[in-house]
Amino acid sequence: MLRDEVNKALKVVQDGGIILYPTDTIWGIGCDATDTEAVKRIFALKQREESKSMIVLVDVDNKLQSYIQEVPDIAYTLIEYAENPLTLVMPGAKNISPALIAEDGSVGMRVTSHPFCQQLIQRLRKPLVSTSANISGEPSPEYFGKISQEIIDGVDYVVDIDQHSMEVKKPSTIMRLAPNGTFEFIRR
Repeated sequence: MLRDEVNKALKVVQDGGIILYPTDTIWGIGCDATDTEAVKRIFALKQREESKSMIVLVDVDNKLQSYIQEVPDIAYTLIEYAENPLTLVMPGAKNISPALIAEDGSVGMRVTSHPFCQQLIQRLRKPLVSTSANISGEPSPEYFGKISQEIIDGVDYVVDIDQHSMEVKKPSTIMRLAPNGTFEFIRR
């Protein structure tokens, strides 16, 4: 089941499509994080200003250095000891769609622990966009049953995993991390 869903989602993402999928936090809308056209389709679906960036997922922490010019050493410690999923906003974004990079050159990165996400990213060999499955300004859906039909109809593929779960999930903790290792919470 998991392998079949990874294969189906992989084909859609490789062909420039966008998917609705479960993550280690809330359900996400995603695409290949290097595909600017697909990224712009997500902004349009969410009716979100392109100046508001989206999170990028990797499957293992040693891939952060492929997308951030200089990963502060403390980033690995924060990820290792975080009790909840942790998104780190770091400057020096590289090798991803320019549409995902904030005006200050930063991007939010998270190492996912969800088996579907990990396998999809491994097979894709690229990072995955992850943004909440809602229209901008509306509440983030706590589980699949709360995702609007407009979002479901707007993606190219809905992953058939965890759709019947009623477990309430929360967005990740977000911290801004400077190259010198100082950090601040953006969302706890």
